Amino acid sequence: MINRQLPVIDLHRHLDGNIRPQTILDLAQQYGVSLPAMDLDHLLPLVQIQDKTSDLLAFLQRLDYGVSVLKNTDACYRVAYENMQDAKQEGLDYIELRFSPFYMAEHHGLNIADVTEAVIQGVEDGQKEYGVRANLIGILSRTYGAEQCLKELDGLLAHKSHITGLDLAGDELGFPAEWFVDHFAKARNADWHITVHAGEADGPDSVSRAINLLGAQRIGHGVAAIKDDNLLRQLANARIPIESCPTSNYQTATVQDLAAHPMKVFLEKGLCVTLNTDDPGVSAIDLAHEYQVAHDVIGISQSDLEGIQRNAVEAAFLSDSEKRTLFAHKL
Repeated sequence: MINRQLPVIDLHRHLDGNIRPQTILDLAQQYGVSLPAMDLDHLLPLVQIQDKTSDLLAFLQRLDYGVSVLKNTDACYRVAYENMQDAKQEGLDYIELRFSPFYMAEHHGLNIADVTEAVIQGVEDGQKEYGVRANLIGILSRTYGAEQCLKELDGLLAHKSHITGLDLAGDELGFPAEWFVDHFAKARNADWHITVHAGEADGPDSVSRAINLLGAQRIGHGVAAIKDDNLLRQLANARIPIESCPTSNYQTATVQDLAAHPMKVFLEKGLCVTLNTDDPGVSAIDLAHEYQVAHDVIGISQSDLEGIQRNAVEAAFLSDSEKRTLFAHKL
């Protein structure tokens, strides 16, 4: 379903949600980290979703095993580098990888800025080796609270020229946008782009707050926007892209029926919809799988899928000349 004559792009992929199960096992054995299962067959059901979970927080717990084996910055580097290898194997032309340095650092008390540096180096080396263009988006893990997120932001700002944007992820329902206004003002002052997880675990008002309070230029998931016609018109008129991740939305129980995912209606309403993987290591998917799901299950036509591919170029945190280059390389 992906048209390989157009740029192939994933804009919403969590680097720390895309740790290979074999890598989790390797790092656990290398660093003496105890896991509930120390062989791949028994580990897979713990680190990957088999069907769906009860809610977003239950889904996020699956990511914990992966970050629990990040004993040092070398491990963080490996995970970042392997994300670029995965992007190459999937045939991606451009990828935006987002990560929470505190989440990666927390289990073994690593320095947030050092984790950020290791991730940057892993992605840069992966770009050189595999020829896939990448940009990094820092995440503030809202679940840890506003004060800890300020420390996380400082760790990211220590390497601000290597970071393209800032995101807010985690427990959307319990930690609303209002708590993070100052954080995102600092990010905008650093000339970073802004994307925010909203309308995934909370309602359409969360999407509005992400835009109006935090300055979101793109919305991660945005599923709940379907409930508010005025919001849909705002998103369409302002060309604020939606980073749709349908398999993830089903697995987190954000949508109960994958066939009823709102991205088809979003397209009909004129929104700039993009299609992405979210946490492919946890979901056990790749981008081609998501395009197949969008076509076969959600019912999006091939021509609309090609429009979604073009939307991803429009929505990318790249300059106009860089976007033109993506198209030129496909000719």
